[in-house]
Amino acid sequence: MDWHSRFLQQAAWTRDLRVYLFERAGLSLARRVLEVGCGTGAIISDLATPATVHGLDLEPARLAEAHRHVPAAALVCGNALALPYPSGVFDIAFCHYLLLWVRDPLQALLEMKRVTRPGGAVLALAEPDYDSRVDKPDVLAPLGRWQAESLRRQGADPGLGSRLAILFRQAGIQPIETGTLRGSPGSSTSSRISYIIPNLVRDGTGGEEGERLPAPAERNLEWAVLEADLAGWVPAQEVRRMKILDEQAWERGERVLYVPTFFAWGKA
Repeated sequence: MDWHSRFLQQAAWTRDLRVYLFERAGLSLARRVLEVGCGTGAIISDLATPATVHGLDLEPARLAEAHRHVPAAALVCGNALALPYPSGVFDIAFCHYLLLWVRDPLQALLEMKRVTRPGGAVLALAEPDYDSRVDKPDVLAPLGRWQAESLRRQGADPGLGSRLAILFRQAGIQPIETGTLRGSPGSSTSSRISYIIPNLVRDGTGGEEGERLPAPAERNLEWAVLEADLAGWVPAQEVRRMKILDEQAWERGERVLYVPTFFAWGKA
């Protein structure tokens, strides 16, 4: 599995959101910025800021790759539940597709708040709710159930996104703005706090405003992740059958794949 490609794909989903939120959070004036769970550097490599950029991750191999992509960043191997930084040293602390993987997401947010100066910004840029995943046609509904179960088996919380604003308040971070990425069924595509995720198509015309048909390479990457997650507990023959049905639905313009994905930001 090429994780850097996967992280770049996820970064593309939230690029417009990040531009908007980082502007509101004062990134252009920040002196020190921290990404908790920086992975291979897909997000911090795209930061437009004069600040000193810091990144933390638990996986040494991913940090080694991040060093190649963002050589100027200050990267540290560490745990989100006990950040190895003094209190109040960052102007902005943020994470991206992280909290669902953390054993104690509230503690992670408390730590992000601790290392952020009073009045600084804490942001969770993308936390999905796989328990509410939508798959159409109905024959593909098992994919969502399988994905949620696979995440639970890996120790993740597939429904965390729906509780993100509550977790912020519990951590003492009063949310200034919360919402979901654009595309939720029945939602307005013109809302300022709704942003695109590229995996929702309603019809053969390419979908509603702000939606697009994912390229084959993008769909293949989604399947590579899913196949890796399902290996060993969902029969391979059944996975292959679903993959064929999925491709046929895309070709007919009937495929809907949507995972509600939440964001929140507030002041420390």
